[in-house]
Amino acid sequence: MTSRKAIRLGSAVAAAAIAVLPLAACGQDASAGSGGGKKVIGVSVADQKSLFYVAEVAGIKDEAKKQGYDVNVTSANNDSSAQIKQVNDLLTKQIGALIFTSQDSTAAAAGVRAANQAQVPVVAVDQRPESGQGKLATYIATDSVKAAHDMCTWMFKQIGGSGELAILHGVLGSTAETQRTQGCQNALKENPGIKLVAEETANWDETEAYKATQNILTAHPNVKAVFGESDAMALGAAKASKAAGKQIFSVGIDGFPTMFDAVASGLTQGTEAQQPYKMGKLAVDNAIALMNGKGGDIPQEQYQDTVLIDKATVGQNKVEDFYGPDAKSFK
Repeated sequence: MTSRKAIRLGSAVAAAAIAVLPLAACGQDASAGSGGGKKVIGVSVADQKSLFYVAEVAGIKDEAKKQGYDVNVTSANNDSSAQIKQVNDLLTKQIGALIFTSQDSTAAAAGVRAANQAQVPVVAVDQRPESGQGKLATYIATDSVKAAHDMCTWMFKQIGGSGELAILHGVLGSTAETQRTQGCQNALKENPGIKLVAEETANWDETEAYKATQNILTAHPNVKAVFGESDAMALGAAKASKAAGKQIFSVGIDGFPTMFDAVASGLTQGTEAQQPYKMGKLAVDNAIALMNGKGGDIPQEQYQDTVLIDKATVGQNKVEDFYGPDAKSFK
């Protein structure tokens, strides 16, 4: 038997609205655009707590500055209702394109539909709306099904092909959560010696993952491994097991700077490193092309590869290659 906590979406729209952060990449008033009549690129991200999103925005700002464009960045503080409002506010400012990383499928669908109605092209990063819920100019992301399948398959091999497994889920219904769950489930079908005994929702958050893992270890003391669908959750699981005096095999997906350190120290055992800084830069390139009527050859889907980071490879890879030149400051 498995159990899953229901997700609780935050309802503090007013508080989240305070977190709207308009940032001019070139040091100018974002509403005015840069010189020569260039339109501003609107950016809406789920939060600026996740290191993935921090690195994505860093890539966006750096590439926009390099190419002489301004960006207006908003952060929803993980509030779906607030993000929908923020997207609508961006659209009233006559942005030329929208780079959109949604909080969940509800925000994704509503935001993309609003942009479609305003005839503003949408470059989706990391999250996407359900099929039929709006038209994207392109979708830039990690192939999370493959990344999770590869991560879980590797983990199952490392623990000898048998034992009890727990999964910590991200925000339920988000693209990454759905795909990473599917990927690990595919790996489970291929490894009948692994028994999934517990599932908890920790919403990409380390603290929630710590508490969820405490509950899991109480109910299932023989759990051998935890798949955290993000590095933050894998770290929370590892710290909870250490506090309980237990040793579990804990892995994630992201490639956070903190996870590089954790793998090197042996606290966690592995991660699939994503490339959010590169995704942010690519999103700006695409947005500018679309704004200038040159986006006809942009692929509809642009999946970026992940890299396995474990004890053997962590010293051979630089976190800056994945999270940008300021990656170490994100710890």
